[in-house]
Amino acid sequence: MKVTVIGMSGTFPGPRSGCSSYLVEHDGYRLLLDIGNGSTGALQDACGLLDLDAVAISHLHGDHYLDLITYTYARRYHPSGKPPVLPVYGPSAIYEGVCGAYAKDVHELLAEVYQFNPVAEDGSRRQIGPFEVSFHTVNHPVETYAMRVSAGGKTIAYSADTGECEQLVDVARGVDLFLCEASYLDGEANPPDVHLTGRQAGEYASRAGVNRLVLTHLVPWGDEARTLAEAERSYDGEIHVARPLASYDV
Repeated sequence: MKVTVIGMSGTFPGPRSGCSSYLVEHDGYRLLLDIGNGSTGALQDACGLLDLDAVAISHLHGDHYLDLITYTYARRYHPSGKPPVLPVYGPSAIYEGVCGAYAKDVHELLAEVYQFNPVAEDGSRRQIGPFEVSFHTVNHPVETYAMRVSAGGKTIAYSADTGECEQLVDVARGVDLFLCEASYLDGEANPPDVHLTGRQAGEYASRAGVNRLVLTHLVPWGDEARTLAEAERSYDGEIHVARPLASYDV
């Protein structure tokens, strides 16, 4: 597998990155985990604009799914012609969430572009191309799924957005690469049950025994160096801070 960071900014796009989006490739198949606002710019540098085979959405906050809206037009009206209908997996209200972002009836337009596949329960498993993907409920204010993605004898995990959550240990257990959010800083008045700190991301990585940790969903007003230092104190394995278009062979 190959994992490429498309966007890693949390909450809103930063000056050098769109919001959460990660391209996972195996045997020529391209699965995109989240497509947050501002991410489709870098997507065009990572692969062809129309070359996605499927999208999996963790939850319906704009920094994780809103570029599905603009991407609709890219696929429907591209001068090279319409590509195949794109499977989209996501929370139970994924179709309604996408429809609600338009100011008109778009049912016919969406039917030409996407096939929506709602995930309605914790632990759901889907075969998406060569990937086995399991969806696991995590601790966030809306219906949110962390994902565990396997192919070719390798496995990655993606935390999505989550506060402290025991389930995250099982999601990430023994994976080759763990994409984990680290939005908050220790010592600040962080709201509970929304996001993790770098230290907490490192602690979950240690408990799960992951091989590599990639810190992501860093908010533009945060302190990247401090986030990394906090994670390094709680996890002694290989750590990276996500960068747009950084790639990892798994």
